[in-house]
Amino acid sequence: MTRVLEIIVALIIVAVLGVVAGFVMPGTGHVERSLVVGKDLRQVYDVMDNLRRFPDYSNLGSDDPNIKYTLSGPAYGPGAALSWTSNVDKVGDGKLTIASATPDFSKINAAVNNAQIVWNLDNDWHGTDKHFTIDLERHGRTGKLTKITWSYDVAYGFNLISRYSRLYIHGAPDTLIQYSLSNLENVLAAVPNVDYSALIPYIVQTKPTPVLLISDSSPRKNGLAGLDDVMSTDMKQLQAAAKKLGVNITGPRITFTTNYGDETYSFDIALPIDSNTLTVDGQSYTLTAPTQPALNADGTPVAASSSAPASSSSAPASSSSSSAPAAAPVLKPGDHDMYGRLVVNDKVRATLAFGGPALEGVWNGTAAGVPQTRDMLKAYAQTHGYKYDAVVHRQYDIQVRPEVQDDKGNVTTYAKYDVYLPITDTPNDGGTLPAQTPEQAEGIAQPNLDANGNQIPASSSSAPAAAGSSVAPAAASSAK
Repeated sequence: MTRVLEIIVALIIVAVLGVVAGFVMPGTGHVERSLVVGKDLRQVYDVMDNLRRFPDYSNLGSDDPNIKYTLSGPAYGPGAALSWTSNVDKVGDGKLTIASATPDFSKINAAVNNAQIVWNLDNDWHGTDKHFTIDLERHGRTGKLTKITWSYDVAYGFNLISRYSRLYIHGAPDTLIQYSLSNLENVLAAVPNVDYSALIPYIVQTKPTPVLLISDSSPRKNGLAGLDDVMSTDMKQLQAAAKKLGVNITGPRITFTTNYGDETYSFDIALPIDSNTLTVDGQSYTLTAPTQPALNADGTPVAASSSAPASSSSAPASSSSSSAPAAAPVLKPGDHDMYGRLVVNDKVRATLAFGGPALEGVWNGTAAGVPQTRDMLKAYAQTHGYKYDAVVHRQYDIQVRPEVQDDKGNVTTYAKYDVYLPITDTPNDGGTLPAQTPEQAEGIAQPNLDANGNQIPASSSSAPAAAGSSVAPAAASSAK
């Protein structure tokens, strides 16, 4: 009996000590990890101020490849939320909601050295008031590096079990931060290293448009003058083809970039027309969007034929499609090339272009600024979680207003280019594309020209080249 009493007393003492220790333990938990990345603070801020890229850098997908994400609330900033469900106990179900982001995205510029974003967390981890805090600090001699400090905080209150769970804060919370930070560095490394703070992009819905096009290229060493010569020749052929087909040209020229190489700029130059149906050699054809070519077992494209094209894709195909394999048959008018485009003559093709959402940027200046605008759009799309396919859905630009020169060849009014990056929905990553960009939702106007035809300063801080500058060979490739 004495032995039993001793055991009972010992258990009581252990229980009392456990309760006392629980009350003595801190009622909160904190863990943090830091990393310095070679990206500007604005780009890092944009990635963390929306949750569309979270599936790309979170470690949750590594633990459960079948995890399902759902976006809700606003697309950006406070209120934006991402939920996930998983059948893996280690992952479970959870939800992140952006609680705050300071300063506002529109205030982030080169003069801002610090920013903070807070995500509230709702999952099965112990405790209350669970949240992640992402502190961003500009680093480096030129301020082009960013230190990311990702921390997790939780309140345990007087719940003894939750207080003891603090002993394991370096388990799941710490692991998520550490591995996600490492993945985030890889995600950021893929973002073009350009300053897009002057870009005011909009999300627009484009309509399928019938076009006549020619695939061509120009050596970069020939400069903008050489490029203009090539395009001028192509434009005359397109206009002649439209006249022969009996269709009207309905808008300015369109340039689809297919390969912006170090030595050669390849492109499709196109003109919109007013008919989806063309009569070629007495036969009527209905235009469809181009498709990716079928491949043989050895990876080479299947030879083109006169059969009708396959189902549509939403962008013109690669300009390299103009060079068919040596063994390919000679195409005649009425055939379809390997991309499903209608052959009008030896150079001109007809197809449906556009169709679907696109990220639109505006550039007012010389053609030298268009390539940088394209890079800005790609960087912006990546930091905001817009998916794009540079192979099928190619970037394109429309010269909506040509530049004006005086009799001495000096530019008196800049040209205006609308530059587009087709973007796609990503339901597997949590939801649909937002209807607007943050700038668009805030009502921030896209850049324009002032009354004197000069670029408005608000969007010229990162202008690649002045409109009146001389054309150097390196800038020549800045083809439209």
